[in-house]
Amino acid sequence: MEFAFTARCNEYRETLLSFMDECIYPNEPVYHEQIRANGNPHHHPAVMEKLKAEARKRGLWNLFQPHKDWGPGLSNAEYAPLAEIMGRSTIASEACNCSAPDTGNMEVLTMFGSAEQKDMWLRPLLEGEIRSAFAMTEPDVASSDATNIAMSIERDGDDFVLNGRKWWISGAMHPNCKIFIVMGKTNLAAPPHRQQSQILVPMGTPGLTVVRALPVFGYLDPEGHVELLFENCRVPATNLIANDGDGFAISQARLGPGRIHHCMRSIGAAERALELMCQRALTRTTFGRRLAERSNIMDWIAESRIDLEMVRLLTLKTAWMMDTVGNKTAAVEISAIKVAAPNVALRVIDRAIQVHGAGGLSDDWPLAQMYSHQRTLRLADGPDEVHKMTIARRELRRHDPDFRMDAPTPIAPGGGRG
Repeated sequence: MEFAFTARCNEYRETLLSFMDECIYPNEPVYHEQIRANGNPHHHPAVMEKLKAEARKRGLWNLFQPHKDWGPGLSNAEYAPLAEIMGRSTIASEACNCSAPDTGNMEVLTMFGSAEQKDMWLRPLLEGEIRSAFAMTEPDVASSDATNIAMSIERDGDDFVLNGRKWWISGAMHPNCKIFIVMGKTNLAAPPHRQQSQILVPMGTPGLTVVRALPVFGYLDPEGHVELLFENCRVPATNLIANDGDGFAISQARLGPGRIHHCMRSIGAAERALELMCQRALTRTTFGRRLAERSNIMDWIAESRIDLEMVRLLTLKTAWMMDTVGNKTAAVEISAIKVAAPNVALRVIDRAIQVHGAGGLSDDWPLAQMYSHQRTLRLADGPDEVHKMTIARRELRRHDPDFRMDAPTPIAPGGGRG
């Protein structure tokens, strides 16, 4: 593996770091104050549009897009360090049009969308004019096994009719969310992994109801995680993405890069938490000594640095493997980082909260919200336990090639934030 960043990656890194220092960090309090002043937790602050315009001016736009016809064409290994930098702030990814779930949805439309679907939905997403959501997880079944999905998508003449419930659909409360990619079953008689399809459902389609926004540990995310109800929701058959039965394969293609993005953003958040922990420890005194001089705090700082270096290397190795040998060969590594990165981030952020004392639980620092978000990632895009099954199954087959078990393949529980 080549550890050095490419010249192109380094150029983007320097530009992005300057953008963070000059625009993102100073405007974090402005962003949150504009939401509070409006009184709607899902308000879209005016400052975000200014940040988007500035990011675009600096060439920091659609950095995730690996397809040269639609974006800068960075490899996974080149984009990963940029995702880490954006992960340091909850507002940076949207400012650069690199937010989940839009990134994954744009990937789907790039790879599988028809010309009409690209014109209608991909282009405005790439322009940052609209937002999107991915609707997979359901309240009535264990969605960690995607073959359980019960949403029905039935053909009726020139239309498809959708019936069912979805929840934890991330991004659906954003005022600019205009389109859902919905996963459901179109053919119950097909093999288990060919029953699912994905279809485009515009916001406001008759029969689609936003039931409620779901809080996470008491936080209402500005973009929202919602419950949706589909009751005889009718869309044209041309809204089907790719072919009948391709839903599972589309999800698999979508989530390899998405997990790299998630994990590097988690590392970025944890790096910021470590910085805050060190700054607090150096300036806070208890019982006549700075916190930084106490051995347990020094242990936390050292262990945090060790953990972060290990998980970063594993994630960059995974990105490199995806670029060089493909997602299928990198399957174990992809599952491993999905388990490791949020857990490492949670440990680091938890230590930082402890060093901050009661202040760490407040909104005066970003730590509590960071912790809430990282805890969701242990469930989103496949819970830890499913990814561990994937890893263990591969290890066991080294010793017994015929080893089999009934284990689901993780795709996108949690609404699909990748």
